[in-house]
Amino acid sequence: MYRRVAAQGALTVGALGIVFGDLGTSPLYTIQTVFSPSDPHPVRVSTENTFGIVSLVFWTVTIIVTVTYVLLVMRADNDGEGGILALITLIRRRGMPGGRRAKMALAALGIFGASLFFGDSVITPAISVLSAIEGVKVASPSVGGAVVPITAAIIVGLFLLQRLGTGAVGRLFGPVMVVWFVVIGAVGIRGVAAHPQILKALSPSYALGFLIGHFPVAFFSLAAVVLAVTGAEALYADMGHFGRAPITRAWLLLVFPACILSYMGQGALVLASPATAIRSPFFLLVPAWGRLPMVFLAAAATVIASQAVISGAFSITQQAAQLGYLPRLRIAHTSEKRVGQIYVPWINWALLAAVVTLVVTFQSSTALAYAFGMAVTGTITITTLLFFYVAGRSWHAPRWLVVTGAAVLLAFDLLFFAANLTKLVHGAWLPLLIALAVFTVLTTWQRGRELVTGLRQRDEGPLQEFVDRMHGASPPLPRVPGTAVFLNRGKATAPLALRANVEHNHVRHEYVIILSIETRPVPHVTPAKRLTVDPLGHRDDRITHVTARFGYMDKPDVPALLPLIGKADPESQLDESDVSYFLSTIALRPGTTPGMSRWRKRLFLATAQITADAADYFRLPRERTVIMGSRIEF
Repeated sequence: MYRRVAAQGALTVGALGIVFGDLGTSPLYTIQTVFSPSDPHPVRVSTENTFGIVSLVFWTVTIIVTVTYVLLVMRADNDGEGGILALITLIRRRGMPGGRRAKMALAALGIFGASLFFGDSVITPAISVLSAIEGVKVASPSVGGAVVPITAAIIVGLFLLQRLGTGAVGRLFGPVMVVWFVVIGAVGIRGVAAHPQILKALSPSYALGFLIGHFPVAFFSLAAVVLAVTGAEALYADMGHFGRAPITRAWLLLVFPACILSYMGQGALVLASPATAIRSPFFLLVPAWGRLPMVFLAAAATVIASQAVISGAFSITQQAAQLGYLPRLRIAHTSEKRVGQIYVPWINWALLAAVVTLVVTFQSSTALAYAFGMAVTGTITITTLLFFYVAGRSWHAPRWLVVTGAAVLLAFDLLFFAANLTKLVHGAWLPLLIALAVFTVLTTWQRGRELVTGLRQRDEGPLQEFVDRMHGASPPLPRVPGTAVFLNRGKATAPLALRANVEHNHVRHEYVIILSIETRPVPHVTPAKRLTVDPLGHRDDRITHVTARFGYMDKPDVPALLPLIGKADPESQLDESDVSYFLSTIALRPGTTPGMSRWRKRLFLATAQITADAADYFRLPRERTVIMGSRIEF
């Protein structure tokens, strides 16, 4: 019992260090951005507007994070895994009711939502760390010119830490975030105690009165108010790292109260000193003696904020690769206890380059804030839509309840999305551009993969026909001792490597295994359901087809399958020390095959360059692996 409680406590602290950094550091810049005089649609500082804004922030956080994500969306997990691609997987399952076209449209929308998350993964580290280091201008104005270089150095250090894994990073960052939330909550209480009338903003009447009575001003302010929920999507994307329960506990018991107290305290300060407070309400709320230490604590917290979306980007990348939207990438599993804790080197370095470029280009958190909301609202809206489709089709909730809930929450999300569209020319184009680029890559890889697979199957020819021809060869093919494992895409066609070995070397092994790896739309497959063994040809041919099933979060380990194959097929007399592995490879060239434009074919070939080595991906021993292939024009 004690160990279980300790383990759950460790996961909760780890979740604080990974999941809540982005949400937890939103108080740094949200209120400041709303009242910023440099905003294209500024909100005038007044008592009425301050109450309206603080009330809007409170109810926005409550509805989007607590209701939409914590209470609803996080229940739609795919065997423990979350994220927008998990929703797509649930929709694409055969047992899910609904029309094929509707599912395809929703899947495409979901892929665009996942692409928006990558835009968020680029902007979050830049704006979070910049907003913290900008506190130096308040605490020590003389070193204000060093904000950009300090920010860039911190971001480089953060991405260098990723190879340690999210578990190690979470243990390092979790205690820091506990201190962060306690401190911002305490500072918020200090502000509320000085001006307790701000607590009236907890009433929804102030938010509704501001929206209805001052709609033009309130509508434009929503583009900044939504910054209070940046990172909400990371709760869902990172669910596979820690589980739903630790994330829910951390949010309800610590993160939510601390953030709301900070917003309330800043609102109280703006009421008391409107002229000066809007310059930097978060840091000015701190006593003068504590501002410099708060800058250091904020810097640490915003580094952690960046971790939430980086971990989410790793998870989404892995799921996209397993579902066929990206090529195989080298993925390092960094925890023996939590399968979802991974590190993707290629994505890590690509994000680092993009984030540093943003910091150097925009140079201030205010300039980036106009771009930030678009990625957040787009992802949240698409997630809400997909969730209610899943809930309406596969859950036993009353239809009227699902329709009503979807209408209310989607109307709320779309209002924020529309407000952010007004910032399109002021920077909101950036996440859309990133999302469009990522979406193009994902859909191009999926389509190109379908084309190449069709052409490859034509060259490979039917498997059973090839086996029958080997059996009837005259003179019989010589057999060499040992076992040959040929990796293949399925049971329908013959592996190119097997065909080349027979037709050019005129030889075959004593025992031949044709192994197909199948990725199921679930995170993990149990050992009992791992294999299907089908003998091919005549009994004395000793040619067997094996289908090995893995979940999209499992690591395909081919040598580890051999003992299972030996148990499933006792007559194989499989000697694991005398096994050779054969990989089929193809050299691709753009040709005249219809189905894809020439520029997309070139993009497909460029994307193929980042593919992880197949031997490494399937954990094949190099000294016993043979690669044979051919050329295909598509």
